[in-house]
Amino acid sequence: MVHSGYAGRTALTAGGTSIGYTDLAERSWGASARFTELDVPAVVYVGSNHAAFPVALFGAAGAGVPFIPLSYRLGTEQLAARIEAHPGAFIVHADDLPIGTEGSRSSPLQPFLDSLAGVGADPPPAQDADLPCVLLYTSGTTAAPKAAVLRHRHLMSYLLGTVEFASADEDEVSLVSVPPYHIAGVANLLSNLYAGRRIIYLDRFDPEAWLDTVRRQSVTQAMVIPTMLARVVDHLQGADDSRTPSLRSLSYGGARMPTPVLRRAMELFRTTGFVNAYGLTETSSTIALLGPDEHRAAFDSEDPAERARLGSVGRLLPGIEAEVRNDDGTPVPGGQSGLLHLRGEQISGEYAGGTLLDAEGWFSSRDRGRIDEAGYLFIEGRADDTIIRGGENIAPAEIEDVLLSCEGIVDAAVVGLPDDEWGQRLVAAVVAGEGRSMSAEELKGVVRDRLRSSKTPETIEFWPELPRTDTGKLLRRQVVAQLTDDRP
Repeated sequence: MVHSGYAGRTALTAGGTSIGYTDLAERSWGASARFTELDVPAVVYVGSNHAAFPVALFGAAGAGVPFIPLSYRLGTEQLAARIEAHPGAFIVHADDLPIGTEGSRSSPLQPFLDSLAGVGADPPPAQDADLPCVLLYTSGTTAAPKAAVLRHRHLMSYLLGTVEFASADEDEVSLVSVPPYHIAGVANLLSNLYAGRRIIYLDRFDPEAWLDTVRRQSVTQAMVIPTMLARVVDHLQGADDSRTPSLRSLSYGGARMPTPVLRRAMELFRTTGFVNAYGLTETSSTIALLGPDEHRAAFDSEDPAERARLGSVGRLLPGIEAEVRNDDGTPVPGGQSGLLHLRGEQISGEYAGGTLLDAEGWFSSRDRGRIDEAGYLFIEGRADDTIIRGGENIAPAEIEDVLLSCEGIVDAAVVGLPDDEWGQRLVAAVVAGEGRSMSAEELKGVVRDRLRSSKTPETIEFWPELPRTDTGKLLRRQVVAQLTDDRP
């Protein structure tokens, strides 16, 4: 019998199946024993959120082999290529996986979970903290996807710096709807279990189903990506009942949150504390937080500087160092924009095949940002996203926020296309909700009034949707390609 402070608690619920903390531990030990006996070099997980997900992850960790969650939404050839890159791996997979997975080194999700019930395995031995724990393929929004290497010490550093062990009350329930192959999915699992919280997985996101689950299951914490929150806000605008009395905390991350969407959400969820968690795959998740009190203070403030902090990602976590540099690597004065570099125990900065850390341990995030006098970090977008028009660096996010503040606009992307005179010209693609009334010329007028003519898109097109990853990141390369081809 496993003795645990969480012995009577449910660890997670997914697809109608619940598993307790004790059962989770015992099945994970059984998985470690199986992986060790088979001498597998890695464990590949291809499926949605399921109770088999943590069992496979902890089983791999106990066996001292890397856990590799892959997107089940990949095409057959892409998925096969990713799996073939890890020969001999044990594959835990969805039933309809479109490649051959027969044999002793693979199993569908539910049979894998069921086969580990009551096996009576002993706890695995402690593993070297420097061993690779998770390999996560980056989203590849600006380049080909790469496998980021997160070692045990990186993930433990993240947990020790952000979560108080066993701090959750018995009634705390976390609703998770981010996919398992994203760093937010891995980090949410680890942090919630470390705190002792019950997790409810929502397999497929739908705003009505999300709200229904929050109310029916008395969810106290939830994590969403910006596109999910935008859909919830849009759904609630015409709803008679927007109450979610149990929801104490709503965290968001994974992509940039448009300030207009956040303001509308805070108006609807007045009693909920909002948390912005900023991090990257290569940083083992969160490295900066904007907490509930900071959200509310910025939301209610009349001071422009404090009010602007609602668009920040907050302040750095303990143990994280940041430095903003110009393109030649020289640090810039406080408050100025540049390339964000990070250093700390949880920073991996490593990919399969090599590290991107410099000799002093600094990792270039490839994000442009600035840090204000109070230590608040503002992310202005990926370095590759910056538009250079007439020698001026223009951050698309600034223009996109203005467009999203316009009534009826639910999504927006601004990119630069080649221009013989200015180097690049501004073009926007926007998505309008039902019943929109503003024309492209009227939208241009709003941008011109709020910003200036040099930041006003020359062309604004209305699209049915924008290309995004499963975690909400805008695929700007596809926007540029579709605009270059004249039509999406």
